[in-house]
Amino acid sequence: MSSQEPVRYGGWQSEESGWMGNLSGSGFLLMALAVGSALLPVYQRSLSAATVFIPLALVLLALAFGRVQGLTADEWIVLAVRHHIAVATGRNRFISGLWAPRTQAGEQPMDLPGTLARLRILDASNGLGGKIGIVFDPHDRTYSAVARVSFGGLALVDTATQNSRIAGWAAFLRAHCKEDSPFVRIAVHQRSLPDDGEALRSWTLRHLSPTAPDASVQVLGELMLAAGPAATVRETYLTLTLATQRARLAIRGAGGGQRGAAAVLVRELNARASVISSAGLQVEEWLDQRGVAATIRTAYDPDAQLMLAERKASAQIDGYQGAVPGVDPELAGPAAAETSAGSYAHDGAWTVSYQVRGLPHGEVYGTVLQPLLRPRPNARRSLSIVYEPLGPTRARRELAREKTKRQSARQLRAKSGRSESEDERREAIVARQQDRARAAGQGVVRLTAVIAVTVTDLAQLETACAELQSDASDAGLELRRAWFTQDSVFAAAALPLGQGLPERRMAL
Repeated sequence: MSSQEPVRYGGWQSEESGWMGNLSGSGFLLMALAVGSALLPVYQRSLSAATVFIPLALVLLALAFGRVQGLTADEWIVLAVRHHIAVATGRNRFISGLWAPRTQAGEQPMDLPGTLARLRILDASNGLGGKIGIVFDPHDRTYSAVARVSFGGLALVDTATQNSRIAGWAAFLRAHCKEDSPFVRIAVHQRSLPDDGEALRSWTLRHLSPTAPDASVQVLGELMLAAGPAATVRETYLTLTLATQRARLAIRGAGGGQRGAAAVLVRELNARASVISSAGLQVEEWLDQRGVAATIRTAYDPDAQLMLAERKASAQIDGYQGAVPGVDPELAGPAAAETSAGSYAHDGAWTVSYQVRGLPHGEVYGTVLQPLLRPRPNARRSLSIVYEPLGPTRARRELAREKTKRQSARQLRAKSGRSESEDERREAIVARQQDRARAAGQGVVRLTAVIAVTVTDLAQLETACAELQSDASDAGLELRRAWFTQDSVFAAAALPLGQGLPERRMAL
């Protein structure tokens, strides 16, 4: 075992964003109304007006500045009102199938609910004689490719190997923090689910001797039936998202349009094969059109996992003439789904999604997220971490803005005689450290993490949620249940499509 110390990392902090300072546009409006309400009795010189407008001003200030689970009161009100309007109009329910709209050519496009409705899965050549599925978002003008990857892990290796793998992943992210990088997002998605044992059974059938005794075959089959469901497997996906705005010249040179964008994306993926490998990731396959659809289908319908695994395993047997592995994109979405305030029901399963609102304040080891994906017999978990690499110019601007805002806040507190808390002092120190690291050549990324827990028995849902929150506490993470936005957060947490990282809202 190496005597080298394991790498620890930290220094992340929440973005300070808003229309003015930390206030959103509605929050600033509430504050302005509160100031106006407080001054109105003074101008009127009316005591009776003061008894009405002063309490009103205090309520408005509480709505503007008060926070519950990281959100202001006005933000909670907006979310609740939107949800109840959707419930009243029936837009919280989704029904697919025969009612899905068809194109003029009579084809039925991929039918997905909510924010995913605009997505399309394109079919393109991977440049090596095969096919690759590309997720096209016409709203954001982005093209995403999804790879199923495997990773050696960190838990059972020596310290030197751990540090090497962490450094490889850091180098992979840093390689995209360039002005000319066409990729706007990098997402890692991992699922922890019970092993159906189909891969084991398929391998055994292919290697079983025709002369094997019947009794041995029977005992072996019974062992596989018992061992498969008792195990847990993890599926890991890497998603790279290309923005047309960043690669418009290359896309134009490749012929323009969707075909040119797909060609540029495939070219960039092939060029980064060595960088991905140096990060310790082994690309098992870049998912084709049906493969991407299968990952969406199994997230909405966990019961489809066994059927699709059997189909994929059987297709490897010589002479197979059954259905093509994967799922037709037209059938990727759920047959029905319904969003409630705190959960999401879809195709016989129920999911609760969370946003990671607080990362550990201190430095942590590379294994910090392992508790989140502990095997659980009653539930499956999905974790998505989405990164946005920033180019040097934008990183310098963003960090300078963060430093200026924090320094201004400290000066204002000093003038008002208010003492500075240790958290505020730490944030200022971290902001300076980040700027020094950037100036020394390190990359800067924005990131978000979302996690979902899914059960097929509604009675087990709250138990599974409690277990997840307990495991998150062991990891030093603070989770917030995505109230009133369960369907949108599910799309980010349970699907490997690189969703979930909002645009940076600049403060004035």
